[in-house]
Amino acid sequence: MSRIQIKRDHPMATYSELIHSTRATAPDGEIDLRKRPHFSETLIQGFLFFCGVLSIFTTVGIVVVLFEESWRFFSSPEVGLVEFFTTTTWQPQIGAFGIWPLLSATLMVTFFAMLVAIPIGIAVAVYLSEYAQERTRKLIKPTLEVLAGIPTVVYGYFALTWFTPQLRNVFGSDTVQIYNTLSAGLVMGILILPLIATMCEDALHAVPRSLREAAYGVGATKLETSVKIVLPAATSGIAAAVILGISRAIGETMIVAIAAGAGPKFTFNPFLGAETITGHIVRISGGDLSYESIDYNSLFALALVLFVMTMILNLVSQRIVKKFREEYE
Repeated sequence: MSRIQIKRDHPMATYSELIHSTRATAPDGEIDLRKRPHFSETLIQGFLFFCGVLSIFTTVGIVVVLFEESWRFFSSPEVGLVEFFTTTTWQPQIGAFGIWPLLSATLMVTFFAMLVAIPIGIAVAVYLSEYAQERTRKLIKPTLEVLAGIPTVVYGYFALTWFTPQLRNVFGSDTVQIYNTLSAGLVMGILILPLIATMCEDALHAVPRSLREAAYGVGATKLETSVKIVLPAATSGIAAAVILGISRAIGETMIVAIAAGAGPKFTFNPFLGAETITGHIVRISGGDLSYESIDYNSLFALALVLFVMTMILNLVSQRIVKKFREEYE
């Protein structure tokens, strides 16, 4: 197909005359009306392509560094892969590298965070999508965005100075330690709440209005329509929001570093202090670690575990979205 350019120096020419003149010169009778890109558009397109390639190479570089440093850790005679994933003692000073004290604290804090964020976030999303008026929606959504914009270190001190004393007043000072995973998890749930609420509200808002009208037409109430029609139709988006919130909780650092505790301890008691993977990385990396030491390389091994966990969650999220995604015309 040859590209035919239509000159614009005949403003009074009709469209039929231009088409006729174009067809007369086109060898195959077809017309190519595509606009030739300007230099600025080509420049912007090239810059966007460069940004995409740069992000890919950055990700590849991070992964390469993680695997390289982690390989040095696992290839050390002091560390065994089986010991790393099966034992329950993490004390690099004596050569004990069992990840379960750090991993159990991470999972426990994540569990309490999602225990707060999932039900409240979905409830807020349903209210904003199905019940709230426009003025109320414009008031609540910016408030949620304010919660998302608060620095995480503020959440950490909020958990330590306000949430923990409330737990100690309820359950007793002898039961609840000053540093505990419960307060860190609950406050982390408040941090993740805007993320889940916003994403779930977008998923619910994307459900066609015709499904709601059909439910109302057969006599369903607004609550029945929201729970039995709209929520199932938005399952893929809600599941993606939940998994993204879990990934956010696993990678959170400052809240657990301030409020959860600073010692690796294998326990499932939420009232006791424990150290998560991210909290341990922050605490150890701030000390005087010599390069190429076993303690230094262990940080990359822990970071690799976090990377694999979040990657698995993202893959699961994609599978869920593909499985439950519904397309409407």
